[in-house]
Parts: sequence; C-alpha cells; structure tokens
Amino acid sequence: MQLISETLERAIEQLAKLPGMGRKSAQRIAMHLLKQNDDQVMKLAQAIIDLKKSITYCSICYNITDEDPCPICRSEKRNNGVICVVEDTKDVYAIEKTNEFNGRYHVLGGVISPLDNIGPNDVRIKELVERVKSDENVKEIILALNPDAEGEATAYYIHKLMKPLGINITRIAHGIPMGTELEYIDEATLSRAFLGRSTL
Repeated sequence: MQLISETLERAIEQLAKLPGMGRKSAQRIAMHLLKQNDDQVMKLAQAIIDLKKSITYCSICYNITDEDPCPICRSEKRNNGVICVVEDTKDVYAIEKTNEFNGRYHVLGGVISPLDNIGPNDVRIKELVERVKSDENVKEIILALNPDAEGEATAYYIHKLMKPLGINITRIAHGIPMGTELEYIDEATLSRAFLGRSTL
C-alpha cells in the first residue's frame, strides 16, 4: 500500500502504542487532530509535554503530583490515623471518586509477583513500614489491593510486617459486583463473598 503521508503514518504508529488504542482508533484521532486549528493541537501537545516534565512523585505517599508533598498529604482535613495501601495511582483516583475515604494513601508502585521477578524490595513496602514506624498517629492500614494472586501475596506480606507494630490491618471487601448473576461468578469470588458477608 502506498503511504499517503509518512508524517501521518508516524503519528498513527505512536497513537496506536497507547493502551486500549487500536490502529483504526489511532487513525481516527490523527485525522481528527488534522482538522483542529493550530491552537488546539498546540495546547494538547503542551499538556503532554507538561505531563512528562512537571509531574513528580509525592515524597510521603508516592502518588503523582505537581507539588511535593501532594495535596492529599498536605490537607489538614484528612484523617492521619488511616493509610490506604494501593498498587497504583489509578487506584487512588478510583477510591477518591467514591468520596468514601478521608484518610491518607500509600502507593506501592506494583505488587509482589515472583513470576515477573518482582519481590518485596521492588515495591514500596519498606517505605510503608518506615512511614508507620515514624508516625504514631497511624492506627489502621487498609489494604486495597486487587483480589488476584499477586494482590493476595502482597497483602499477606504487608500483614506479616505490620502485625508486630500493633497496627489494625483491614482489607476492603471483595464480593459480587452489582448487577451480576450468581451463575457467572467464579468459585473464589463467591467464597470470598460468603466470608465477607454482613448483617442488614
């Protein structure tokens, strides 16, 4: 096939590398950008450049931020006694959208995964332990990790390290999603839902 434009093709190739982006979607976006005025395209380009240049990690919780420490760690309205441990920054965004949690966070930056050669020293577990030891306000650690083998292994490891410190360790409930029929639920999820049942 004869290329219409090598420049367009390069843009499509780069866009297609984004997660969840196929070649057709990348082509649609590239064509859409061509129709935009220069100012709109330059604003998008500048926002992407700023994203790489200006974003850093909070020195306390390791969430992404423009300023260090991040707004959550700086806020005086947050509960200092509770730290929610998550795998990734996107988990912080998901929890914040619920408006149900008012404590602090600790972003591990991954989970223990022996198959991928990721051990406890490759994620920010040591930093979590040091943070808890140095702050007597911390009374509870909430483990908000995915209910898969890696998340379970990481939760177990953190629990083992935290137990001698006298910290209350809890897990977010795992169970059956709303609108799902029981026949389509796997045995492990159904079993966990029974174990985590609550009174009405």
